[in-house]
Amino acid sequence: MPHATPFTIAVNPKIPKRLERLEELANDLWYSWDRSTRSLFSRLHPGLWGAVGHNPKAFLKRVDESLLLKAAEDQVFLSNYNSILSAYDSYHSEPVRTATPGGLHPKDQVAYFCFEFGFHESFPIYSGGLGILAGDHCKAASDLRLPLVGVGLLYRQGYFFQTIDNHGNQQVTYTSSDFEDLPVTPVLDEKGSEVRIVVNLPQRKVMVKVWRAKIGHVTLYLLDTDLQENSADDRDITHQLYGGDGTNRIEQEIILGIGGVRALRELGIKPTIWHINEGHAAFMMLERMRGLVQQGLDFPSALEGVAANTVFTTHTAVPAGHDHFSGEMISTYFGNFFHELGTTRDEFMALGWDPDTHDFNMTDLAVRVSRFQNGVSKIHGNVSAHICRDLWPQIEPEENPITYITNGVHVPTFLAQEWSDLFDRYLGYEWRSNMSDPEFWLRIDAIPDHLFWSVRQSLKSQMIYGIRERLAKQNARNRGSEAHLDRLLKFSDPLNPNILTLGFARRFATYKRATLLFEDLDWLRRIVLHHEHPVMIVFAGKAHPADVPGQDLIRRISEVAGLPEFEGQLLLVEDYDLRLARRLVAGVDVWLNSPVYPLEASGTSGMKAGINGTLNLSVLDGWWGEGYNGKNGWAIKPGLENMASALRDKEESKEFYETLQDHVVPLYYARDKLGYSPGWVKMAKNSMMSLLPRYNGARMVSEYAAKFYVSASRQGARYADNNFDGAKRVAAWKAHVKKVWGGVTMRRLDTPLKRISFGEGLHFQVAVRLNGLQPEDVVVELLICRKLKTATLCEYKHFRFKYTDVQQSDEHLFELDLTPDLCGKLDYYIRMYPYQPLLTHPFEMGMMIWL
Repeated sequence: MPHATPFTIAVNPKIPKRLERLEELANDLWYSWDRSTRSLFSRLHPGLWGAVGHNPKAFLKRVDESLLLKAAEDQVFLSNYNSILSAYDSYHSEPVRTATPGGLHPKDQVAYFCFEFGFHESFPIYSGGLGILAGDHCKAASDLRLPLVGVGLLYRQGYFFQTIDNHGNQQVTYTSSDFEDLPVTPVLDEKGSEVRIVVNLPQRKVMVKVWRAKIGHVTLYLLDTDLQENSADDRDITHQLYGGDGTNRIEQEIILGIGGVRALRELGIKPTIWHINEGHAAFMMLERMRGLVQQGLDFPSALEGVAANTVFTTHTAVPAGHDHFSGEMISTYFGNFFHELGTTRDEFMALGWDPDTHDFNMTDLAVRVSRFQNGVSKIHGNVSAHICRDLWPQIEPEENPITYITNGVHVPTFLAQEWSDLFDRYLGYEWRSNMSDPEFWLRIDAIPDHLFWSVRQSLKSQMIYGIRERLAKQNARNRGSEAHLDRLLKFSDPLNPNILTLGFARRFATYKRATLLFEDLDWLRRIVLHHEHPVMIVFAGKAHPADVPGQDLIRRISEVAGLPEFEGQLLLVEDYDLRLARRLVAGVDVWLNSPVYPLEASGTSGMKAGINGTLNLSVLDGWWGEGYNGKNGWAIKPGLENMASALRDKEESKEFYETLQDHVVPLYYARDKLGYSPGWVKMAKNSMMSLLPRYNGARMVSEYAAKFYVSASRQGARYADNNFDGAKRVAAWKAHVKKVWGGVTMRRLDTPLKRISFGEGLHFQVAVRLNGLQPEDVVVELLICRKLKTATLCEYKHFRFKYTDVQQSDEHLFELDLTPDLCGKLDYYIRMYPYQPLLTHPFEMGMMIWL
């Protein structure tokens, strides 16, 4: 019918009254971590469930009504349905709990901004680790009943779908979502109209629609510009995640930051803690400052009032990875803000000025207008402190305000159901409320080894089934022969999953070095192709469409996997997503990670593997630098940072080969008469016992609450009391200190002693020229520590000088009496820095004078 016009109509089934709460389940992302709920939909029609990408809302619009009517009379289905509703209602009716001993005030509210959120593969508004972490943060906050709302963008096209052709070329496909099929609903006002807010862009106003998603006890608000009132270009602002050019990126970040604040204001939500996850949302701070200026505050006071209760988490380990925009672009988009903030262009630009690039850097903006900053692992906290060291120029990086909170993963989402069932049987149902108790998890050791191994093998079989299905589709699409498919799958036997299987799955970026194991193919052949102890390696991951070197990695893996001797033992699986991730982290025997140190900020996939009894073999970077204890996996020591990259790769790949050859393979195949290796099971148990209580999302969010949220709430209140009197006083004091600090000096008056006997006292005296400051505006202190080559400033003891009220000319005297309690050679330093009781961090001014 070449000339016929096709018309489409959707016929949605009527859900029987007996099953009407299926719609409620489908609209709450609680299903993303409750497998029983997902299974309930799946059992109605497994084929349709797969076809709609495991999306309950889309499923209910397409399933045959006859199946629903049949299910409404099926006593087994109804029993499962009622059981799930009981669990759902119990979860949602739990009394409010606080996440910290001190707790938050009943009126406290956390606003959590992020560019992407990853909850489940059915809700494609995420690309990778940042989004999954944000999703896990929201889920854990829901579990803890933490008062948190999320703010993000609702993309018509999330991240791309990936296919890989016969030559290893990544093919990219974007699919537009039908918002009617997503677990979101428009936010309505009291009159029943959709909530919309306006964001100003150059020479125009953009209308923004606000949507709501439910994640258990947490609400996520998502912003959307795809509206008829907007121009075609403006409708495209929120069209694609990480798509478009620099103009599209800055407009997305303006919608997220400025629009997000306006949306919360429109909804009557008044956060007391503001948390931005990565710098994309940092424009949020400017909109909040604008609001305070409208209330009568000047620019510096508004900055202090906003910064006092703002938390900033950075995930980037290289300076080039931070978003930045040219000064010209910032002037174009924020020219009106200069006037509305009551400031000059230069003062405004200074908020994000990067002296290295001469651009406006979003991380610099986020740091300058927040008072709580962190990296996402201990190593990454140190890296971030060094990257941002110029923001506190006179402070050593190890003492500047950037600290760390190591990431965690949402255990109910990523712990396989089989483990949950086994824990219920052997640990009792209370394991869910003892998530972060290391002593409790030692009980895993009492689980019989054969049952533990049985679960591991069952999960491995499920993974292999999933891999076989994907590879079969991949082979068919690429027009491969059945014989070729047979060769590909000859070692992937779900009925006999006894081959040692390694997994490498993550974003294909060059610093992650997916091909490090290919440095010496002859050595790799000897390990992988051993006739008695074979090894299979599964690769999966996506490269950004603009990342050509990342795509080259995929081609290289495809090339090596296609060598005749490696066929079936090196597998490249396409379209890595959350579903495949859950299968792989629980199913492979060893999780590989080979980043260039120290560029792995955290690496949560290894945590997900570890809590499932999968063993990590990783470079000691990111979280593994803390998680490895010598008994729960294997570690590769990173080469020296100044080592040439080729030499470093050679040395570290050699250690990978040696570890696989001498430790991993022999231990796995040291099987007893029951068919498994007792030593392997012992190490896998150690992995779960050591990692599960430390790297779960509940611990992570509780730590944010204890370390940041409570303090940010109190600090925000201190600054805001009495019409922001605290913010005004701090701003005025800082301005005075900055003006006169260049003329502040310090000199020592006492004569340094070279040697004393234990028990003798020392008297120190310094004269300070304060240049207009008062004695209470500074701290003079002595730092002392036993003389060690490796001592850091954090190991020094601090002793504060006292102002003696004695003046000589224009100098003020400070004195300290000290009796050392250590023997041997001691190093000590004397220093001075500005001090104000209202400061959030003692060194936030970035000023220090050393003798």
